[in-house]
Amino acid sequence: MNSELKQKYGQLKKIIEKLGSSIVAFSGGIDSALLLKVAYDVLGEKVVAVTADSPSLPRKELEETKKIAQQIGAKHLIINTEETENENYLKNPNNRCYYCKSELYTRLKAVSEQLRIKNIANGTNFDDLGDYRPGLQAADEKKIISPLKEAKFTKNDIRELAKHLGLEVWDKPSSPCLSSRVPYEQEITMKKLNMIEQAENLLKDFGIKELRVRHFGNMARIEVNENDKATINDNFDLIQKKFNEIGFNEIIVSNFKSGNLNLMILQ
Repeated sequence: MNSELKQKYGQLKKIIEKLGSSIVAFSGGIDSALLLKVAYDVLGEKVVAVTADSPSLPRKELEETKKIAQQIGAKHLIINTEETENENYLKNPNNRCYYCKSELYTRLKAVSEQLRIKNIANGTNFDDLGDYRPGLQAADEKKIISPLKEAKFTKNDIRELAKHLGLEVWDKPSSPCLSSRVPYEQEITMKKLNMIEQAENLLKDFGIKELRVRHFGNMARIEVNENDKATINDNFDLIQKKFNEIGFNEIIVSNFKSGNLNLMILQ
């Protein structure tokens, strides 16, 4: 660990120590996993991980949260959120994440009152400030704490420290919710979310770790890294057959880029 990261790590522990106790909004991604690990190391039983379950969370991701929390040793609660009952969310405007996070943090506030734990922390990091993230507004409104952001942790810092601390998921690719695969202004439906989850699970079964299946009506856009395109090509007939069964009539293969649909807004 280099000296700069060592300094940031020390700062992170101080920030968490001052909280005394905290709920960690735990998605199972590397950011919230590192936050949970450090918070548990510093505060022990005074930390509770809370995962929000909804139709936009893949089942595999939900199981992953249970496994990671167990490995860390932290108490883990799973609550249900109802963003998919909100018409503003289902209309899928470009600030859809705002409605999702508002619902999440409202539910977490209720849990914090029940458990008498005042602080709620999320895994927002310093790099997130440079992307289009309407969910940050909801966090500000609900006074959610972002220790990683406060200690100026970049994504690279997070992965490096997670590896140093022995977290198995240190190199886990980012996995935003299933709704992020539907282009803005196109309605979110449970059927679409189910189609996307089935399609992505199929591709993951071929050993592809980093991918997105974007839902464009009857067409699926598969986004993978360059070195995974051969796997798609070698199995294309089978993939096409399975995608047809799922409900996609057409497939195109494209280069993977996280936040691809946000680029349309930022341009």
